[in-house]
Amino acid sequence: MDLLDLLDHLLNFVAPAAFMALALVFAGRYLGGRRAGVPRWWAQLALVFAAGVAVLVAGLAVFGHDGMMATYAALVVVCGTVQWLAMRGWRR
Repeated sequence: MDLLDLLDHLLNFVAPAAFMALALVFAGRYLGGRRAGVPRWWAQLALVFAAGVAVLVAGLAVFGHDGMMATYAALVVVCGTVQWLAMRGWRR
């Protein structure tokens, strides 16, 4: 596998986490509004993306290959929880 193929595989592997991070952060900013103590959008994006990639790597380690629906379900739950925590959802 050459470098471009490796980069293609890595980008396709993290694409679901990137999409979830973008969708949740911008939906949270639109629906949640501005609140005191909430990190800036790019910090939220980095947190949610990192959590999503961690879930995808854990799913790869547990199941032996990527693309399992259980991994994607865990991705949605974990990313949503991290975004809720970042937006201080318990203070509403």
